[in-house]
Amino acid sequence: MQRSSLPAGHALFFMRSGVKKYIAGCLALLALGCHSNSGTQRDTQTSGTVHISVDESYKPLIDSEISVFETLHPDAHIIVDYKPEAECFKDLINDSAKLVIVTRDLNSTEKKYFQDNKTHITAKILAWDAVALIVNPANRDTTMTMDEVRALMGGQTGNRYELVFDHQNSSLVRYAIDSINRGKPLPSNTKAANGCAEVVDYVAGHENAVGVIGVSWISNPYDSTGLSFLNKIRVVGLMSDSTLQVQRQNPGFDPATSSYYFKPFQAYIALKSYPLTRAFYFVLREPYFGLGTGFANFLGGNQGQLIIGQHRLFPARLNIVFRDATIH
Repeated sequence: MQRSSLPAGHALFFMRSGVKKYIAGCLALLALGCHSNSGTQRDTQTSGTVHISVDESYKPLIDSEISVFETLHPDAHIIVDYKPEAECFKDLINDSAKLVIVTRDLNSTEKKYFQDNKTHITAKILAWDAVALIVNPANRDTTMTMDEVRALMGGQTGNRYELVFDHQNSSLVRYAIDSINRGKPLPSNTKAANGCAEVVDYVAGHENAVGVIGVSWISNPYDSTGLSFLNKIRVVGLMSDSTLQVQRQNPGFDPATSSYYFKPFQAYIALKSYPLTRAFYFVLREPYFGLGTGFANFLGGNQGQLIIGQHRLFPARLNIVFRDATIH
């Protein structure tokens, strides 16, 4: 049998054609891969869409932060869910929220979960917050020592007061049980409202109610000095254990007339003169520099920190100096 052969030029033409087709196929696969990756990482630090979950006690503050951030970056869209803190951490674990804003860092169990799954997590303190006690304007008990606060939270005051929290599993409930009651439960007549706004309304309408709420919900937004609260409620001034111990050494000390009760103003939060303070965190789960990272950086930056200050929390990432001043 005779073997046919092609001229050398034709053989070279088909060889080159095959190489071209091979290269074209590889480029097409690379393009497809890049397109697929861009589909999962379409957001940048200033554009795209991100879902975040936020402790409901910070709604007034985070609403303001998002409004300013999206004004600065019109292509950015932050979809926020306000909910109890425990549910925020569930969203972080389930990866339904890239960023959560809460009142604590990850606990040891949560850290182990993310380590086992080789998931990088960033958590930082943004500010110091205060847990405020609020009463009806007709209630004359507007000062308490911490012993009295513990008696109230432990149910040792009988039916004299009715405690009101924002949600059953909120960060405020956890704070009261862990930091005030030292693990003991709250009184059986404790009421769980449907959010912080309802706590304020309930206290305003019930003379024996004591509301437990984040300070940003009760600060007067129209007072540029930050020295007044909403008129519909009264804020309880508290005396810390250390202040009480020092004052008891003075022979003429009378807790009923003492001026050493502090309300949750920013300076007293910073100096810990007001005893019920807590940290304000962001916890970020994002494997690239996306919109969650961009918003977290904004919260920790100068503009985000100034907004935090406007909502009466004490910014943790600004260099603030206290000076004595005389008011004439």
